[in-house]
Amino acid sequence: MDIILASGSPRRKQLLAQMGIETFRVISSDADETVEPGLSPARIVEILSARKAEAVADHAKPGGLVIAADTIVALDGAVLGKPNDGLEAFRMLSALSGRRHQVYTGVTLLRDGERRTEHEVTTVTFRELTQDDITRYIATGEPMDKAGAYGIQGYGALLVERIEGDYFNVMGLPVCRLGRMLAGMGTDCLALAAGNRGQ
Repeated sequence: MDIILASGSPRRKQLLAQMGIETFRVISSDADETVEPGLSPARIVEILSARKAEAVADHAKPGGLVIAADTIVALDGAVLGKPNDGLEAFRMLSALSGRRHQVYTGVTLLRDGERRTEHEVTTVTFRELTQDDITRYIATGEPMDKAGAYGIQGYGALLVERIEGDYFNVMGLPVCRLGRMLAGMGTDCLALAAGNRGQ
């Protein structure tokens, strides 16, 4: 089956392969990511994941499946995007220090006009960070292309005290939820993984 991942994220590619989907095409979406003000974080990621899926739908073969996702970090309901510079990263990480925040990922599956969109939320708690902690983490370069200015799969793990929910959601793809969604559209990831092992 033709499967398109509408994301150039290396983390999403890795997680999709980990789910047993080893053969897929990557077509990064150039969808507009602006949304009207006042929307909840959950609604934002659902809208944007659907928009990303629709932006690459024309590339899918008949019967092909498009998978798209969008992830944001929210603190007290306010969305934290990717920092524009080190100063903005410092402000974000300072705000997250010692506090709980939420990571939302919207996922959309699109096949022959049929669309399913859902979202997952994970709560992350940071330890108390010193100014030196933040400065050194920024010096690694890792925060600059990450929503909320950190990556849990990298050095950012040193900042995280606990999580409640799907760890992989914080990486950008809620694996358990996506697996259930795929099964609902006729793609059983465990069957794929078992078949891959038997080859």
